[in-house]
Amino acid sequence: MRLRTGARLRSQVCATEVIVLRAPAEDVELTCGGHPMVDRSDPATVPGGPITDAPGTRLGKRYTREAADVELLVTAAGDGALCIGQEPLRVKEATPLPSSD
Repeated sequence: MRLRTGARLRSQVCATEVIVLRAPAEDVELTCGGHPMVDRSDPATVPGGPITDAPGTRLGKRYTREAADVELLVTAAGDGALCIGQEPLRVKEATPLPSSD
């Protein structure tokens, strides 16, 4: 799947929905709960089914991978974990501000 900035995607097996904030140059296999993510408006799939991984997604958190070439913002939390291929995405930590002393 070719991700593009601004794309709105949803999981096929849980309530997770994301917006792509940074997209990689190459095609990737973005999954949630072990199943491919689909366009939010795609009527061909029906939510529900077995979730093959956990711990789930958290509302309002940004998810990225180690290479930092992809960033997703969760707009609806769910039970499935976000992965690209076999690599689970992690919550992006906030950058600490310098002290003002």
